Amino acid sequence: MNSKTGKTLVPSNIETLKPYVAGKTIAEVADLYKPKKIAKLASNENRLGCSAKVKAAVDEAFKEIQDYPDPVARKLKAAIAERNKVKPENVILAAGSESIISILCKTFFLNKENAITADATFVGFFVQIGVRGVHLKKIPVTSDYKYDLKAIANAIDDNTKMVYIANPNNPTGTYNTKEEFDWFIEQVPSDVLVVVDEAYHEYAKEVKDYPQALNYEHDNIIVLRTFSKAYGLAGFRVGYAIANEELIKNMMKTKLTFEPTTLGQAAALAAYHDDEFLKESVNLVEKSKERLYTFFNEHNVNYVPSISNSVMMILPTEEDAIDFTQKMMEKGVILRRINAFGLPNCIRITVGLQDEMDHFEESFLQCSKNV
Repeated sequence: MNSKTGKTLVPSNIETLKPYVAGKTIAEVADLYKPKKIAKLASNENRLGCSAKVKAAVDEAFKEIQDYPDPVARKLKAAIAERNKVKPENVILAAGSESIISILCKTFFLNKENAITADATFVGFFVQIGVRGVHLKKIPVTSDYKYDLKAIANAIDDNTKMVYIANPNNPTGTYNTKEEFDWFIEQVPSDVLVVVDEAYHEYAKEVKDYPQALNYEHDNIIVLRTFSKAYGLAGFRVGYAIANEELIKNMMKTKLTFEPTTLGQAAALAAYHDDEFLKESVNLVEKSKERLYTFFNEHNVNYVPSISNSVMMILPTEEDAIDFTQKMMEKGVILRRINAFGLPNCIRITVGLQDEMDHFEESFLQCSKNV
């Protein structure tokens, strides 16, 4: 507090904000426990890596690294627009989906307006809403860990500006069906933004009753997608939104000017055109999930089936989750305990390569006395 004026230097909404805490890195675990091998299955990254075409594109782009990036990412924007049958004016790119969420919060909220989401969803939304000091209504998920769209619809009031729905949801891997979303979108007033985070869209799009939000012609829907998951470019930080042209035009006003980076734009464009790698990436996830389901069923482990690239494991208590995560980490298997997501007794497991899943299963059998 400033003793002369009585004013605080840090606003209360920032002082009380709980920051996003990322999962442990490979380097951290190696330094702490020195395991013989490490399987990083905590952060929903693509364990296959990325398209082989990315390196050549990045090497070429590096020749222009002394120049600022294209502020609107014209080439990448055009490719995204063409594939999704929208105009380039309907697309905005930034440094990952979390940056897009930050832009949404900066652009659309006034004093006393609120937002609504689930109590067990992407922590990045909680953080960015908190940065703006917006009142957030967290609606409990259903007994099968899905967004309760009926309860969310009932929670909308005259001060509601935005509803955030991750579909598939992170960290649960669950989704709301087309029938559920059809009903929900008709309940939402046209002056309430519906932000549909489809970070795991590439893994989910072939599921029969999965509702792709771009198929809904509503001017208040904003669809978020990313290159961090199926395309394997988490380290480049590239995400995008597709929405009504007027919404995008105003989001461009609050976006940081030069994001994504030159290298990020080049990497994403190369990855976006490599359909074979994307197919291989999705197939790996499906096979690894089926393997994990079989293993869990054989050992009577409680879990939630998923349409993303991770599976949520349910333990009896928070203490069990803490203990199991720690023991697995000491053996070099990095998992994500998801207490910050509102599920203290649950653990999220990113599905990975065969040797990583081997390592998971071997370590699990050594650590699972109380699971």
